[in-house]
Amino acid sequence: MAHRLFEEKHHASIYQKYRIIPPETVLQLILEYLNKKKGPPRELAVDLGCGTGQNTRLLAPHFQKVVGIDVSECQKGPPRELAVDLGCGTGQNTRLLAPHFQKVVGIDVSECQLEEARAVPGFANVTYRSGPAEDLPFPDGSVDLLTAASAAHWFDAERFLKEAARVLKPNGCIALLGYTDKFSLYYLSCGDKLTNIYSEVTKVIKPYASPPVAIDNSRLQALFEAIPFPDKERVTNISLKMGMTVAGVVGFVESFSFYQAYLKKDPQAATALLESMMRR
Repeated sequence: MAHRLFEEKHHASIYQKYRIIPPETVLQLILEYLNKKKGPPRELAVDLGCGTGQNTRLLAPHFQKVVGIDVSECQKGPPRELAVDLGCGTGQNTRLLAPHFQKVVGIDVSECQLEEARAVPGFANVTYRSGPAEDLPFPDGSVDLLTAASAAHWFDAERFLKEAARVLKPNGCIALLGYTDKFSLYYLSCGDKLTNIYSEVTKVIKPYASPPVAIDNSRLQALFEAIPFPDKERVTNISLKMGMTVAGVVGFVESFSFYQAYLKKDPQAATALLESMMRR
């Protein structure tokens, strides 16, 4: 990654606590696309009444396991082997992938973020590694799915796409997730007031945003156009509705890289900004 802005322990803790988790609808879109490209995964075929095995042997190249008993096939569906979540941060998106793959690896350049990710129990098939998206520790043609949730705008696009082409299996997929800054708050009759407060606060801190944040706000248009693969799809306007406390909204703002840049520049003003936001 060309930018390293999420490396401090306090920021990692805030990120883990308040960052928005991608919705289940997005995950299902990714998995449906992956299935469409790779076809139904085939784990087991059973050849009933197989005789001396002529038909059974024909099945062997196409299944992980073939049992000869008769002439009927039974497909159970291929375990997807490996998903890699790039710029995984504290692991919100990484953990969503765990039930759908034999192995999931989250990769990030920030050890503090990875410490937070590793501290979450209950995901035996998930591991985390330190490293950039442009230099992946996987053999050629070994990865089923590469994801990047609110992270791809930090990558060196040319090097990342070259590395993705190297590690993906035939018909493997890349899924790049992001969200816009169109953020509306609703609570009884004061939704507009709350949304305006949020907008005023983000307006103060946006001048401290790094250039890649503008790439993210563009919905990764240039990166999407640069993807060299012949088959690609762009899905937009997925709405996410979720309940948040006032502390949750303030914490979400605190997780922004450009708020953290403002905090470094002027700690007193940055702290006062969030305190004022909370009171309002």
